[in-house]
Amino acid sequence: MGETYRFRSRVYRWSERATDSWYFVDVPEAESDDIRDRPRMPRGFGSVRVEATIGGTTWLTSIFPGAERYALPLKKAVRSAEDIEPDDEVDVRIRTLD
Repeated sequence: MGETYRFRSRVYRWSERATDSWYFVDVPEAESDDIRDRPRMPRGFGSVRVEATIGGTTWLTSIFPGAERYALPLKKAVRSAEDIEPDDEVDVRIRTLD
């Protein structure tokens, strides 16, 4: 159905000013280009639905396009379950659903 991508990426916080802001990892440029080049139905903000896995945690979410890369949001439940902090390097698997 969809394509699967595996990569390692650094966790970052969207805004240092907020105490509990959004956390993300970037999909590498080559993988982002491949995802962007595949035809799919348009979704809000250009997002692409994915199944994401980090460690033993799998969840459904969307990746969001940036200038060169897609960004994968890491919700608090995932960060807590996998003991993820800003600047950690994590191994990620995403499978596109669109």
